[in-house]
Amino acid sequence: MAYDLEEQEQIDTLKAWWKQYGNLVTWLLIAGLSSFAGWTAWTNYQYGQAAQASAIYDELQRAASLKDNAKVQGAASNLVEKYSRTSYATMAALAAAKSAFDANDLKSAKVQLNWVVDHGQSKEFQAIAKLRLASILLDEKNYDEALKVLNGDFSAEFEADVLDRKADVFVAQNKIKEARETYKSALDKMGEKHAGRQLVQIKLDALGGAIEAKVAVTSEKK
Repeated sequence: MAYDLEEQEQIDTLKAWWKQYGNLVTWLLIAGLSSFAGWTAWTNYQYGQAAQASAIYDELQRAASLKDNAKVQGAASNLVEKYSRTSYATMAALAAAKSAFDANDLKSAKVQLNWVVDHGQSKEFQAIAKLRLASILLDEKNYDEALKVLNGDFSAEFEADVLDRKADVFVAQNKIKEARETYKSALDKMGEKHAGRQLVQIKLDALGGAIEAKVAVTSEKK
């Protein structure tokens, strides 16, 4: 095929460019395809991991429904060991903690909750674990450790529950003034439809919070 002079110049320019940069372009193309292949392989791997983790989590739930704490703990350990980067591992540890608590195995419950605190897949899961861990420590009269767990950072949706739990610890320590103030702060953070609002109000009333509030209102009117 014959080319006119302008076309021939363009072809010669393209050949010269390819001679200089062709290898680089080829390697970049190969690298790009390799990255895509790697991403696809990783996606498939992740999917496979999630599917396997899901199957073990289903076994854990069945064992929990049968109150078979030994099997629950075994399934949770399997998930945590092999699929720690999946959400199933976090959910399994929380479920295992509840199962252990119900079986009065507080040591195992604390181990599972501490794992979620340190490795949980979201701050929400970690907050739930901290609240449950603090409750166990409160029952064990380990008040300083309970407060330490509750002094971390929490998202806004958990602030009221954290304050409520702190106040419970203050009551156990016989720090009534601190408890009363903290229960009030918890109520301030709670919406009208918060599930725990009524219980916090009852605890505050039991400490004389309601009486104190009435006295303050009467003094203001005078």
